[in-house]
Amino acid sequence: MAKAASEDRQKAWVVTVDMGLGHQRATYPLRHLAEGDIITVGGSTATDPDEKKMWDRMRNTYEFLSRVRTVPLVGRPLFSMLDALQSIPQFYPVRDMSSPSFQVKLLNSFIDKGLCRGMVEAINRKPLPLVTSYLAPALAADKAKYGRIYCIICDAEISRAWVALEPGRSRIHYLAPCGRAVMRLKSYGVPDERIFLTGFPFPREILGDHNLHLLKADAAQRLFYLDPNERFWPLHGRNVVHFLGKGNCGFKKERALTITFAVGGAGAQREIGFHIVKSLREKIRKGEIIVNLVAGVREEIREYFEHVRLELLPRSKNLRVIYSPDKAGYFRQFSEVIRSTDVLWTKPSELSFYCGLGIPIIIAPPIGAQELFNRRWLLEIQAGIPQEDPEYTGEWFFDLLHEGRLAESAWDGFLKARKYGTYKIQEILETGTMARETSPLKR
Repeated sequence: MAKAASEDRQKAWVVTVDMGLGHQRATYPLRHLAEGDIITVGGSTATDPDEKKMWDRMRNTYEFLSRVRTVPLVGRPLFSMLDALQSIPQFYPVRDMSSPSFQVKLLNSFIDKGLCRGMVEAINRKPLPLVTSYLAPALAADKAKYGRIYCIICDAEISRAWVALEPGRSRIHYLAPCGRAVMRLKSYGVPDERIFLTGFPFPREILGDHNLHLLKADAAQRLFYLDPNERFWPLHGRNVVHFLGKGNCGFKKERALTITFAVGGAGAQREIGFHIVKSLREKIRKGEIIVNLVAGVREEIREYFEHVRLELLPRSKNLRVIYSPDKAGYFRQFSEVIRSTDVLWTKPSELSFYCGLGIPIIIAPPIGAQELFNRRWLLEIQAGIPQEDPEYTGEWFFDLLHEGRLAESAWDGFLKARKYGTYKIQEILETGTMARETSPLKR
C-alpha cells in the first residue's frame, strides 16, 4: 500500500520561540512538516530550568516595555532602551553592513551562556532540516555546526542581529517574506545562494490546495464587499476574473462587511478597539457591519474586550471577541475569522503580510523599529492605509469604502505581496531549492 501523502513529506525540526505571537504565527502553518511537534524554545519543552529563566526575563522585559510605551513621561524613554537593541539602520546610502553589531555580539554571548542549549541537544537526536522563525535558534544551531538550517524572516526588514558574526562562513539559509528583506540580508553579507524569497507562510486552511482554491474564492467575494459603489470593479473586473476565476466572481452576499481588529501579543493598543466599536455601534447593532476584536491568548485582553461588549453592545451577535487560552487554539480561530475578514486593522507586525491574501490593512501606529519598516513596505505596495482618529471611524472608514480605496488596497496587496510561502518552504525542504514563479498567485 502506498504511503499517505503526509508520510512522504520531508520532515523537519520546526522551532519557534515564546516571545509574543509573531514568531509562532510563522511556524503554525508548517506544523504538518514538524518532526513530532513544533519545538517552542523558552517554553517547557527543550528548555532546562536555567535556560527558561533567561527566556522568561527576556520575554517579560519585552512585554513590559511594549505595554509601558504609552505611560506619560517614563514610557517612551523606557521603550527606547528596548528599541535600541532592535534598531535597523537606514538602508541608503547602500553600503557594506556585514560587520558585527553590538546586537549580534550580545546575542552570541547569551548563546554561549546556554541560550537554546536544550533545542540543540534535542535536534541532534535526528539529522533533519531545521526551520525556525527566530534568530537565536538559527544562530545557536549554526554555532553548533548543525546541518541544514532555515530561518524564516518575520518582518519586511531586520536588524544585523539576525545574521551570524561571520556571514560568509555561516550555514544559515534565510526564507524571506519580501524583496526588502532580501536586500537587507545581502547588505549584511549573506550570499545570494543562501537567501530564498518564499513569502510569509500562511495556514493551508486559508489557502486551500496548491491551486489556492479557498483563497481565490474568499478574495473575490471580499472585493465585492469592499466596493459597494462600484468604483473598483469597472476598472479591474477583467483582471480579477483572470486571476481568481469566473466561477468565483459572482457576489453571494452571505454576510455583512467585516472588520477584524487585532492587538499585538503583548496587548498594546487595546483602547483602539473600544473606539472602533463605539464609533460603529449603530451600524453593528443594525447588522450592517461585523467587528471582530482579537484578544489572542491574553486573558486580560479578553476581559477588556468583553467589558467593551457589555458596555456598548451587550446583546449583539455582530461584535465578537476572538480568544483562546492556548496559542494553537487561537491560531485555528484566527484562520477561520480571517477567511471572512474584509479589512484587517492592526499595528504593522507580521500581520502586515496578510495583505497578500487580498485583505487591506488599516495601519495602527507602529511599535518598534521593525514595525516602522513594515509600515513603509505596506505603503510602498499600496496595500495599507494609516488609520485616522479611531473615535471617528464611522466617518473616515466609510469614505475609504465608498471611494473604492479599500478594494484597491486589497487588490494591490493580493498582486504584489507573496502568498505561497508555506508551499515554497515545503518545496525547499524536499528539494533543497525552489522554482522561481512569475504568476502573482504562486509567488
